[in-house]
Amino acid sequence: MNIVVLVKQVPDTTEMSIDRETGTLIRTGVPTIINPDDLAGIEEALRIKENTNGKVTGVTMGPEQSEEMLRELLALGVDEVILLTDRKFAGSDTWATSNVLSSALKKIDYDLIIAGRQAIDGDTAQVGPQTAEKLTIPQVTYVNKVISINDHKITVQKVLEDSFQIIEAELPCLITTLSDMNKPRYMTCQGIWDAYDKEIIKWSFADLDITEQQVGLKASPTKVRKTFTKEVASQANKYEFSNSEAAKLITNILKEKHLIG
Repeated sequence: MNIVVLVKQVPDTTEMSIDRETGTLIRTGVPTIINPDDLAGIEEALRIKENTNGKVTGVTMGPEQSEEMLRELLALGVDEVILLTDRKFAGSDTWATSNVLSSALKKIDYDLIIAGRQAIDGDTAQVGPQTAEKLTIPQVTYVNKVISINDHKITVQKVLEDSFQIIEAELPCLITTLSDMNKPRYMTCQGIWDAYDKEIIKWSFADLDITEQQVGLKASPTKVRKTFTKEVASQANKYEFSNSEAAKLITNILKEKHLIG
């Protein structure tokens, strides 16, 4: 069982600066972490590996500093990591990013691709599904549980707003994972030690079957027209009631705002 996990390094802060000219995040000097939804995907891949004697490959697109994150993946137990890095990739939106990822994945032997539902710095939830479309493989999004998997199919639980679905898909396929589906393991001392003896595979633009019209800021159809920080209103009403009176007041307010019937 060959499992590939798509991972992204994201800013570990809400105090992000915006490049007003391009509308993109300024990441220089900002501490980073592994995207939480992606980390859940890593943990799920490692659990599948342990039950199927499989192999886990981590893939990320990003700058050279992403090596630190990839070392963490190796320390967790990931077998192989690939860094897709090139200045030509800079500024790519989800469409351009999925072009790079799908092109790289065509060079990798995989049975299952796992991607986090969305990245906390963009919240689009588009890269995983777009990548699956470009690979023309089945996809299941918003997965919070892998029920079973074998060499031919996977059965998962997909979360909806007010219910869930049990879905079976043939392999190869792509699933997107939620951060609360599991509790990621910690790195071990031996794992950290071994991680620095392992190779980080690097692929650039020249290593992929892709054109300049498919990557980078200029090739990205998504354009940010305006960014701003939402102002928080300080006005508030205070009440002192019993529990039953408070419940009645809240119900009436919600009805006035047509939030409940």
